Amino acid sequence: MTGHTPPPTSYTAAEKISPYQLLIDLHEHAIARPARPSSTDLLAELALAAAVVAWWRRWQPAIIHAALRAGADLPDIAAATGLDPSEVIGRWQRWAEVQTGTDIGGHPLLDPDEVRTIHHRIAKEVKL
Repeated sequence: MTGHTPPPTSYTAAEKISPYQLLIDLHEHAIARPARPSSTDLLAELALAAAVVAWWRRWQPAIIHAALRAGADLPDIAAATGLDPSEVIGRWQRWAEVQTGTDIGGHPLLDPDEVRTIHHRIAKEVKL
């Protein structure tokens, strides 16, 4: 929403905005929303919020992985995300499977040994 460009009113348009700019735009839009918003105002808020949520869902497992790699334990990650520990594990495992299964130039995007190490640590924490 920088400058005088009106905010997008569709998810398709909003998802083209950088994730950090989306957060700024959503905040600015919410602050500037009139007391009696028009349907266009509300559609813009919905589009921006939907794009933020979609971006977050894609980004969250990578940050969960980074927290696990940094030594955070499962209860702390669950508290930070507001998710049940089993949801944290599920999201991380699905993401890690894709990352370790994606090969670029003969190398997986994520080291399978690192994933196994983290998985073993999680298994001890939750007694899998």
